[in-house]
This record gives sequence, C-alpha cells and structure tokens, in this order.
Amino acid sequence: MASAVSSFLSLSSSSDRLDRLPFRNRNHNNRAIGKLSSPFPHLWNPTDSLLLRHRRPARICCSSTAASSSGSNHQQLKTRRPAEENIREEACRRDEATGSCGFSACYVPFNAPADTAETYSLDDVVYRGRSGGLLDVRHDMTALKRFPGSYWRDLFDSRVGRTTWPYGSGVWSKKEIVLPEIDPDHIVSLFEGNSNLFWAERLGRDHLGGMPDLWVKHCGISHTGSFKDLGMTVLVSQVNRLRRNPLNRPIAGVGCASTGDTSAALSAYCAAAGIPAIVFLPADRISLAQLVQPIANGATVLSIDTDFDGCMRLIREVTAELPIYLANSLNSLRLEGQKTAAIEILQQFDWEVPDWVIVPGGNLGNIYAFYKGFEMCRELELVDRMPRLVCAQAANANPLYLHYESGWADFKPVIAADTFASAIQIGDPVSIDRAVFALKATDGIVEEATEEELMDAMSLADRTGMFACPHTGVALAALFKLRERGVIGTNDRTIVVSTAHGLKFTQSKVAYHSNEIANMACRQKLLRVLPGLKL
Repeated sequence: MASAVSSFLSLSSSSDRLDRLPFRNRNHNNRAIGKLSSPFPHLWNPTDSLLLRHRRPARICCSSTAASSSGSNHQQLKTRRPAEENIREEACRRDEATGSCGFSACYVPFNAPADTAETYSLDDVVYRGRSGGLLDVRHDMTALKRFPGSYWRDLFDSRVGRTTWPYGSGVWSKKEIVLPEIDPDHIVSLFEGNSNLFWAERLGRDHLGGMPDLWVKHCGISHTGSFKDLGMTVLVSQVNRLRRNPLNRPIAGVGCASTGDTSAALSAYCAAAGIPAIVFLPADRISLAQLVQPIANGATVLSIDTDFDGCMRLIREVTAELPIYLANSLNSLRLEGQKTAAIEILQQFDWEVPDWVIVPGGNLGNIYAFYKGFEMCRELELVDRMPRLVCAQAANANPLYLHYESGWADFKPVIAADTFASAIQIGDPVSIDRAVFALKATDGIVEEATEEELMDAMSLADRTGMFACPHTGVALAALFKLRERGVIGTNDRTIVVSTAHGLKFTQSKVAYHSNEIANMACRQKLLRVLPGLKL
C-alpha cells in the first residue's frame, strides 16, 4: 500500500498539474446592476440580475408585423452567447453570482453554542475540532434572514432546469446556503441533483394498505448513480478553489474510503477537474459496477483486505500524514450538498412539508444532511414545520438501531456482517452523533431489515415499476414494518429515499430471481429460465 500511495503522490505532483486544469482563473468585477428589487432596499440584492437573466438568452425570430402588434408586451430581441463562449465563460462575463453577496459560512464544532469562539475558515484543511469531535458548517443565518422565505422560494424555483452556470445543478441552484463564498469559476459540477420524485402509486395502493401519497426520491438517478454526487460536487469544488490562485494550498489530491458509491462520485468529479483521486476499497465487498467506476475515471484504486471501517482508519492515517484531502463524510462539506435533496423534496411538493422521510443509514451522514436541509428551510421560513425522520438500517450492520432500542444508552460499534445493502455495511459510523441529534430533533425512529426482508421489499417494488437498489429495499422494508404497526398512517405523505441506482446491483437481483441465495425463500422471484439458458 505504501508504494501505491507514493506512486500516487509522485504522479499528482507533476509541475504542470495545476496548469492543465480545465478551468481558467479569471478576474471578476462585482457590481450591482439596475435598481434593487430586494424588499430590504439598504441591502444589495444578491440576485438582482439573476432573476432577470437566469436563462441564457435564446435567439428569437419574429416578423416586424408580429413585433409591432405586441402592444404593451414589449419583447426585446435576444441573442445567444457567442459560439466560442461556454457557459462558464458566459457566467464570468455577466458577473452572475460573483462573490458571496454578503453571505458566509465557517466550520464550528458540531452542536456548538451560537456564541462559540471556536471557528475555522472553510479554507482551512481541518476535519475535527480541538476536542476531537466532528465539525459542522454553520451559515450566517442573520444575513440570510434579511430576506423573507418567499424570496428564497422564488429564487430557488427560478433556477430549476436551467443551464445557466452554475445554477442548473440541483445543488448550486441553492449556492447561497451551500457554499456562498466560492467563485463560480472554481465550481466543479456535473449538473447533479434535480432527481425524480417517483409516485409509488401501485406499491402504496396494492401492498401498503391503500397509501395514496407514497413517493420515492430517486437520488440514485444522478451522474454516477448515487446520492453521493450531491456532496462530492461541493467538496471537490472547495478543493479546486484551494489548489487555485491565490490560495495555492499544497493539496496533491483527494482520497476516500468507500463501500462503492463514494469512490465513484469522488473519481468522476476529480476527473472532471483534473485533480488526482485515490480510493481505498474493501476487497470483494462491492459490486463489479461500483468497482469499475473509479477505475474508468482514472483514480488510483487500492483494494484492501479489510472492511469499510478498516479502510476508514487507513485513509484517516494517510490524510493526516500526507497532502491528500479527505473526502469522507467526516468532512462536513459533503453534507452541505447532500442537504439539498431535502430542499428539492420541498420544492417538488410546492413547499409543502411531507409527514415522513425514510432514509437508509450506514455511515449516517445522510440522515443528518436531510435534517439540516429541512431545518434550514424552517429557520428561513420557507416552510413552517419539520417532517419526522426514519433511519433504516440493515440488521447485519445495525449499530444505530441497537443504540435506539437501548433508549440511546452508551453507543457501541458492531462488526458489520455481509449484507446485500453493501453501501451501508458499516459497524462504526462516523456520524453517529449527528444522526442521534437529527432523530431526537424530529421525534424520529430507527428501524432495521433482515436480508430477506430487504430483498423481498426491493423485488416487490420492482414489480410495481421501480428498479430499486438493496439500500432502497432496506428503507421500504422499514416502511412495511411501520405501516403494520400503525405508526405511519394510510394518508400520511411519506417519502422513501432511494440512494443508488438499481443498475449498480444487478448481481444481487439475478441471484434473488434465480433462487440462488442460501437460506432465503426469495418470495418475490419472477425468473423462469429456459432449460440450457444461463444468465
């Protein structure tokens, strides 16, 4: 392993590495354009020009007759950006979203009081506070609250589905409450987010007692096939900023331990930015589809004979000694991107709050990210209440569930056993404190699913039109249990978060439908293989 890391550092330190980055540094001139439209005239409206020009101008052809008959509806002729100019260059030319617009964020110790003196710049390479605890990104809520909730709702809605840089991304459409001070030219985005909210009509009607308002948030319909893209765009963008002028931090690359999806997301975003990536994977514990992704994107891939928790210990040692930036959810920047999935859910319901949100849990950063997204919207008065959160764990990797069942007594890590939900096969989650905080704050619940329960739930969902991953099966199995106990009502608006695409886990589906899984009845199997035909 030592020689592999040394080779990685040698490769990443080539003298022209920064010069070959695809994003050129540019100077920006901040200026307000036109009259302020803010309800607070003493403030500069951060989107003064954005609301008017969030869409790249299209060429409109009309006859002089049509133009003259428009009456009071004056429509100016618009021209497209020059053919040689890309959307990033167009954003720079127009000064759209340049600078922080008076908004800011910093690191503080997780759950620190409002008046804490321990703060760190987001430009600091730091992962834990002085006490050794986790950090959190804290935004200047006073500055954000100068604008009413209706202002933020209208602004975020106006950016959905656009190609204007960087707002076409579901993450960066909320830039002001994600990473407000980053220059758009440093952002590394693959237009992630804006994922489908699937109405699970048949599953709710036929198999869950007639639930009319059951939905699945398909976060796995993303560039690399998992929700990890939402956080990785933020983290890699910050690394891109740190490596660029004027900071020029000596960061040779970015590294992570992974159960498959984190490594795929990190590798893709680093490849897009020209930043070296190194990933530690547990040998023989991820799917072939997950393994090939970082390899295809050019990352240095190390297969380690240990589990995820062992890989996590190794990457923490490596990043502590070498100029490699840590990309796991120990780094709280990722959660700033992941929280936007919660805000998207609110947008997709026209800012109505659902009753329940069920999230699969492994390293447990995502359940806190959903809490943070909902809570930030409540605090800024985009909505007036919070949904109840449910964290669903595989029974073979269930430390949070055991902690919950004990009445939140002393937390004890477990040795995670093999599970088809391999991305959440984690026995010592980094974000345990974050998860407990989120669940207590929302009167939340923790539920578990056995291997048979999660595979049956996944396969049953597939029969109603989905193509779910095993982790979604864990969340669906939790839903079935909570419905049976009457905890979730028939008419409760319920969101199940699907964290990855089913195409990453076809091997498990083939094994299930071929009835090849030992000690599993595979009750929902549908496969009928003709004699002599092999899959």
